[in-house]
This record gives sequence, structure tokens and C-alpha cells, in this order.
Amino acid sequence: MSTIKQIKQVQIILFVSDQQASCGFYQKLLRKEPELNVPGMTEFELSDALKLGLMPNKGIARILGDKVPHPDSRKGIPGCELYFYVKNVQIEFENALRAGAQLISPVADRDWGDKVCYFADADGHIIAFAEKISRQNENGNALS
Repeated sequence: MSTIKQIKQVQIILFVSDQQASCGFYQKLLRKEPELNVPGMTEFELSDALKLGLMPNKGIARILGDKVPHPDSRKGIPGCELYFYVKNVQIEFENALRAGAQLISPVADRDWGDKVCYFADADGHIIAFAEKISRQNENGNALS
């Protein structure tokens, strides 16, 4: 099976109960201004190929109709995880606390080879900040 070659950019859109409050939170968390912030959509460019969008629950509910449950019905239930690899996980941990993120799990080495901390935003979306840690084999040699 071949991969999709037509993808130019990925946009992850979080459904949020309060677009402006979520915009303010993500501005603090990401330490950047949104590229777009109009009623119904906020967008943060994270890289040339990735954007993070914030769409009000009511807006997506109009699009989806009665085909799926209304997003308001999942209040506080995690709907996704944003997993950010960063240069210094401790700096992002402290910034997330200052931004008002709800601490789920402090910085810890995980058995998959990352040092990670976990938070939740006001809508229950999980946010993780991670950095790779060097793992060693039984002889003390570094593994990739």
C-alpha cells in the first residue's frame, strides 16, 4: 500500500466550548498569536505543514447535524491528545502550569523512551510535552 502523496498540510481542529477562552489559553501555551481568529475558527501555525485549529462546539454541531452526538455532551472527556516533542520538557511543563493547564501527570521518564508530562485544557483535550531520552541496554550502551 502506498502512502498519500497529495497531503500538503495537516490541520488538527479541536472542538471547544469557548473559542475565545481557548484561544487565550493556547496563545499562552504556545507563546504565539493565532494566524486566524474569527468567529467560528482560530488557527495557530505550528510549522509549515501543521496548524492547530479551534472550532466552537456549536459550529461543528451545525455541520455534523444529528449524525453524531453533540460535542457539548463530551464535556471534560478527553477527545484527543496533542503530543509535542520539545527541546526542554521542563520549560514547557512550567509554562503550561503558568498558562492554566490542568496537570495530569508531572514530568517522568516513560518506558517508551520519552520524558513526558501530561496536561488537560478546559475542554479535556490532553496535551503532552516530551523529549527523547537516551535508553541503555544491559551493558550500559546507549540505544537509539
